[in-house]
Amino acid sequence: MLAALDWFSRDRTSGRAVIGQWPNPPLWLFGLVQAIAWIAGEDTAIGGWAKLASWIALTYWAGDEVFRGVNPWRRCLGAAVLLGIAVRLIA
Repeated sequence: MLAALDWFSRDRTSGRAVIGQWPNPPLWLFGLVQAIAWIAGEDTAIGGWAKLASWIALTYWAGDEVFRGVNPWRRCLGAAVLLGIAVRLIA
């Protein structure tokens, strides 16, 4: 079990265990514009545009993780977020 977990979390190039990475500009952008939407209020024009920008940033991050994630954990995390976004859009 530990060997599988180790394989799942290892960076294929450096050999380090990677759960999160720093810095991550799309996630910072997501947090920033999400905060702007919350402060401005989602019912306002600024809040609506900020909310849209936050979802775009999060979708970009998740897609990037699916295609360029350094290990299976990061790829699965990106796929899970994309699935969550799809479910939210459908519902």
